[in-house]
Amino acid sequence: MRAVNERSRDPVGFADVRAAAERLRDAAVRTPLLRSEDLDRRAGCRVVIKPEGLQRGGSFKFRGAYNRLVQLDEEQRRAGVVAFSSGNHAQGVAAAARDLGIRARIVMPADAPAIKLSNTKAMGAEVIEYDRYQESREAIARNLVERDGGVLVPSFDDPHIIAGQGTAGLELFEDVQEPVDAFLVCCGGGGLTAGCALAMEALSPSTDLYCVEPENYDDHSRSLVSGQRERADTSVPSICDALLTPSPGELTFAINRSRLSGGLIVSEEEVREAMRFAFRVLKIVLEPGGAVSLAALLAGKLPKAYQSVALLCSGANVDPEFFASVLCNES
Repeated sequence: MRAVNERSRDPVGFADVRAAAERLRDAAVRTPLLRSEDLDRRAGCRVVIKPEGLQRGGSFKFRGAYNRLVQLDEEQRRAGVVAFSSGNHAQGVAAAARDLGIRARIVMPADAPAIKLSNTKAMGAEVIEYDRYQESREAIARNLVERDGGVLVPSFDDPHIIAGQGTAGLELFEDVQEPVDAFLVCCGGGGLTAGCALAMEALSPSTDLYCVEPENYDDHSRSLVSGQRERADTSVPSICDALLTPSPGELTFAINRSRLSGGLIVSEEEVREAMRFAFRVLKIVLEPGGAVSLAALLAGKLPKAYQSVALLCSGANVDPEFFASVLCNES
């Protein structure tokens, strides 16, 4: 781990996000910014969306995974990597490993969306399935490393992962044409939020940043209030499979606790409505976890009126059958 930033004492800083952007320049997609007059009218403000579902692997996760893997030395590359993920980090690691010629083994829940399982395997990764309600993915991953070797690649609580994810926020604030008053980011373990917080602090310090979480998995929001890392009950099912982390990361919360203006919480029906709106009005596909920021805006969850709002919609990996049921207003 690198030395802490002397000013903030954080283990990762804006300089790391800048360095990650250089590493990703020819590897990742610089996703566009989208505008919609219909969305502006619905929200009552100017809205800009960064759709990370257009990123390689269908989510922002490729950014952090590639930034982590590309810095492995030759011995580490020969040993391969091990990760655990409900699907988006899995695909990001698989894609980065394929690019770099590294063996990847990934622990995934057996009930992960089929599209995430099949895409991860199609990119050459070895998938080890587990029961998310009965087994510990962390323990399984650690056992794989201890038995066969390899480098463990966390999904969010790692300085290189955080810096890589922050490049999404860096691009947004470099590309946006008008000041942004509020920025909403989908939040699970907090790596994307933390990286974007570092980029925003440097490039748009007057912007209010909110993490957005699904109901019952509001551990980050509650942690911001209490000042300590709270936990969610992971036995509660949710359609937002990408965001079902038990607690904020130690590193991510250290960054987020002093930089966020608050946390917003959305219901599953609000998420479904955002998915329908994105498809019918914006003409983009969003998975449930990738739609929570849009859901919060559409449902009026912001605590005050803003003239301009930016949304980071984090992923588009959704099973066709489930997506069709959402569009048809089925439960």
